[in-house]
Amino acid sequence: MKNVYILGLTAMVLASCGEKKAAETAAETVNKETSPAETSYKPAFEGQTRAEFVTTKTPYEVSVITENLGLAWAVINLPGNKLLTTDKNEGVMHIIDLNNPGKSKVVTGLPKVNVTSQGGLLDVVLDPDFETNRTIYWSFSESLNDEKMNDHTAIAKGTLSADETKVENVQIIYKTFPASNSGLHYGNRLIFDKDGYLFACFGERSSIETRPLAQDLSTPLGKIVRLTKDGKAAPENPFANTPNALPEIYSLGHRSPQSLSFNEQGQLWEIEHGPRGGDELNLIEPGKNYGWPTITYGIEYSEETIGQGITQKEGLEQPVYYWDPVIAPSGSEFYTGNIEEWKGNLFVGGLKTQLLGRLIIKDNKVVGEEHLLKDQNDRIRDMVTGTDGNLYVVGDSGKLYKIAKK
Repeated sequence: MKNVYILGLTAMVLASCGEKKAAETAAETVNKETSPAETSYKPAFEGQTRAEFVTTKTPYEVSVITENLGLAWAVINLPGNKLLTTDKNEGVMHIIDLNNPGKSKVVTGLPKVNVTSQGGLLDVVLDPDFETNRTIYWSFSESLNDEKMNDHTAIAKGTLSADETKVENVQIIYKTFPASNSGLHYGNRLIFDKDGYLFACFGERSSIETRPLAQDLSTPLGKIVRLTKDGKAAPENPFANTPNALPEIYSLGHRSPQSLSFNEQGQLWEIEHGPRGGDELNLIEPGKNYGWPTITYGIEYSEETIGQGITQKEGLEQPVYYWDPVIAPSGSEFYTGNIEEWKGNLFVGGLKTQLLGRLIIKDNKVVGEEHLLKDQNDRIRDMVTGTDGNLYVVGDSGKLYKIAKK
């Protein structure tokens, strides 16, 4: 009883000293990740991995809006309280009117996609001037000369028809090279910045032969690029004056990037798959090298070390956060919706772990993590804060989830 009394007295003292918020945060803490790590590597700094688990205090409810979206790889907002999703395996898009979700539209007219292990129709984003030009941009795996297992990641743009059933005036504006027959690590996420330039991230295609290309400035593999709306290098990119470097490159040393998100401060955050161990959250800055495959917190699936088996090297950036064991992350979203305690938090999909992750980031460090939707048993691909303030989430099952404040 004495211990109980002391704990209660301590809590009251904290509150009386104006630390009520801190006490509430502590009360939300559950524990840390307890699953065995897949590597023996140690973090470079405290809080780089295994943040405290937290639980949401605000009552919310999860509902399924529709179940017929195929393997939904991406979801974004359309004007008029609508959502646009991509179907990885069928190579079409779906439009869901949230005012009448039972009647979704199928959008056709896209170039043929090469559906492989990780290839297919990938991300989609609206032109910043969509309401006047109706232009959309999307990424997909495209066969080279119709050779199914020899392909690259392509970015296309086109005009969404007035009846929202097809894409017209299609142009392919960017392609990665060299092509590969791995069927893996295409990337890709697309996002526009406030200046109207298009960011895209690409994987290094996974093979032992292509892996080193993440450090090669003459190819877009393993890079984040910054483009104009026509697919050309945006002005003032960091390697524009570097001999033999592609002028569109913005950052390098990426393995298999799966998301790009801007926060309210305009910072660009990227999440990528690690190998066995070592999924990464990175804060992206122009010209920086994020290390793959020279440094990593992961190992080969065979349990062998990668390269020299090092996690740090001068001149190479550390991830802000990493997961070991991995969650196999996918799309991400900085939340701006109706649940106050979630505002500014970074949501991320988990494929292997079948979850929706919530990261609390303060001063560019992850200080809390929550795992949601685990009861749905769905590989979570992407999410977006709807114009109605609710969070909409898609997964491999073809379901569209709505998470709303009660």
